Amino acid sequence: MAAAATMAAAARELVLRAGASDMEEEEGPLEGGPGLQEPLQLGELDITSDEFILDEVDVHIQANLEDELVKEALKTGVDLRHYSKQVELELQQIEQKSIRDYIQESENIASLHNQITACDAVLERMEQMLGAFQSDLSSISSEIRTLQEQSGAMNIRLRNRQAVRGKLGELVDGLVVPSALVTAILEAPVTEPRFLEQLQELDAKAAAVREQEARGTAACADVRGVLDRLRIKAVTKIREFILQKIYSFRKPMTNYQIPQTALLKYRFFYQFLLGNERATAKEIRDEYVETLSKMYLSYYRSYLGRLMKVQYEEVAEKDDLMGVEDTAKKGFFSKPSLRSRNTIFTLGTRGSVISPTELEAPILVPHTAQRGEQRYPFEALFRSQHYALLDNSCREYLFICEFFVVSGSAAHDLFHAVMGRTLSMTLKHLESYLTDCYDAIAVFLCIHIVLRFRNIAAKRDVPALDRYWEQVLTLLWPRFELILEMNVQSVRSTDPQRLGGLDTRPHYITRRYAEFSSALVSINQTIPNERTMQLLGQLQVEVENFVLRVAAEFSSRKEQLVFLINNYDMMLGVLMERAADDSKEVESFQQLLNARTQEFIEELLSPPFGGLVAFVKEAEALIERGQAERLRGEEARVTQLIRGFGSSWKSSVESLSQDVMRSFTNFKNGTSIIQGALTQLIQLYHRFHRVLSQPQLRALPARAELINIHHLMVELKKHKPNF
Repeated sequence: MAAAATMAAAARELVLRAGASDMEEEEGPLEGGPGLQEPLQLGELDITSDEFILDEVDVHIQANLEDELVKEALKTGVDLRHYSKQVELELQQIEQKSIRDYIQESENIASLHNQITACDAVLERMEQMLGAFQSDLSSISSEIRTLQEQSGAMNIRLRNRQAVRGKLGELVDGLVVPSALVTAILEAPVTEPRFLEQLQELDAKAAAVREQEARGTAACADVRGVLDRLRIKAVTKIREFILQKIYSFRKPMTNYQIPQTALLKYRFFYQFLLGNERATAKEIRDEYVETLSKMYLSYYRSYLGRLMKVQYEEVAEKDDLMGVEDTAKKGFFSKPSLRSRNTIFTLGTRGSVISPTELEAPILVPHTAQRGEQRYPFEALFRSQHYALLDNSCREYLFICEFFVVSGSAAHDLFHAVMGRTLSMTLKHLESYLTDCYDAIAVFLCIHIVLRFRNIAAKRDVPALDRYWEQVLTLLWPRFELILEMNVQSVRSTDPQRLGGLDTRPHYITRRYAEFSSALVSINQTIPNERTMQLLGQLQVEVENFVLRVAAEFSSRKEQLVFLINNYDMMLGVLMERAADDSKEVESFQQLLNARTQEFIEELLSPPFGGLVAFVKEAEALIERGQAERLRGEEARVTQLIRGFGSSWKSSVESLSQDVMRSFTNFKNGTSIIQGALTQLIQLYHRFHRVLSQPQLRALPARAELINIHHLMVELKKHKPNF
């Protein structure tokens, strides 16, 4: 139907256009006709105007021409006018048929119209209801906003009231004094746990009241009286308890560590006094300082007095110096000398006092030592005394810091208020003892004891003794240097001619030096000190000069060398036994010993083999200068040397070996010297062989009498001593 209608419309349009064209051709323009004075105003429908645009019509016609029915009609050559009329007739028939259908359905259409009208009425009522509901919702929304505003305001008031309640609750809790607190403070003994708990509560309430009073809180006046009475009662009970503990220190033979431990258990008592009654806190602190100061002073004075009674009776005196001869006589009223002056220069087992096990060993008990008739050197007494001082001082310093709640300079000052008198007494005693002390090893051991105790105090984090250690070292170092300088001077001023009969064995002064130097070097290796090494260097120079002065007293060079080698060997042996192999002293004496040994070997070989030595040196010099021809005139001399060596070398070597073993006290040293002499003899004879191999001496008949080098080596090995 739609296609037919479209085709009919297109056909109608073509027919109208064709008819209009025919009319224009037949009738012509209708100008000036009657009733047409004014042109018809068609507006946009005016196709006669110049503004009419045919583009849209062309597009419409083109679209209709694209229709399949129109295309079919045009292809078959159908008359469009006839076809248009036919289409119009069909349309009229369809229209009439449609009208009949509408008439038949008129009742249904009327019923549908009524239903639509009823629906419109229902929808109108629904619209009215929804409008009323919308207005109700608007009013409810405003009410909700009002409720939200009221709720926010109520929340703010609630938070403010809760904040006020919390602050007020804290204030009330801080001000209210419960009955349990009153009962505990008034009735409970201070040693009960509940007293300590309630005392802490009382301290907190007193602090809270002071804070609120500073803010101007009027309610504090209601509890101030109660808190003051409780504070006074607590202060009174605490004062009596602490003073009682302090007075217990005064009892004889009291182990003061027990009451100190008890005080530490109740250290909050002093904190309470410090915050609530400073006058009482100062009274307790002053009483503690006074009591403990006297107690420590009395204890250490008594301990020192008893300790010095177990010291060795024989101690070094001012005449017990390294350079003093053993035959020196003293005055009629002088004390008897040491049984052996060498003992004060020997370390022995005294060095164990600075070993880790002995350094922190239990202190000496004087009455036990007296009962067992035991005696100790000064350094052992010094160690015991200062270990007790170190241990007690560390404990006292830590107690002061913890109980009296002090640190830094305040703790340092309070410690010295307690221990100052004891430390001063100890320093005076040490100074007095050092005035007449001439035992350098004892003083040096004391120095190293102090250095180690200072490190221990640092590890225990107790700096309060640092000044005391410095004061002790200030006393010990100058005395040690003075004693060392006195020994240096004694060696320097020693006259070898006053030493009595001399022999080539090691001198007792060099033995003293060897023992003394090795002792100081072995001690100094643990904690090196450059000043000590400088003083030992001065002493070493003087001892070397002394050995040379004594050696000069011998008439023959051989005896001088024997004396020097014996002394150097002895000093080197002692030093290597005690000190490190790479120490300066060991290196120095090793060089001196090697030089003198080489010289002695040359001196030893000179009498039996001097002619051979001289010839070999002269011949080698001539060969080196290119004057070997001069050797031709030495044939008689060479022949005599060959025959003389061959006839006497065995007896000479035997005599040489016996002479060496008689001259040296150290058989090991003598053996090495014999080996060195025989080695040098073999080298000498080997050089003699090379000289004789020169062309100038090669034809010498006496060369046949030369001893084979390997045969000589085998024979000389038989003379090597075995020990």
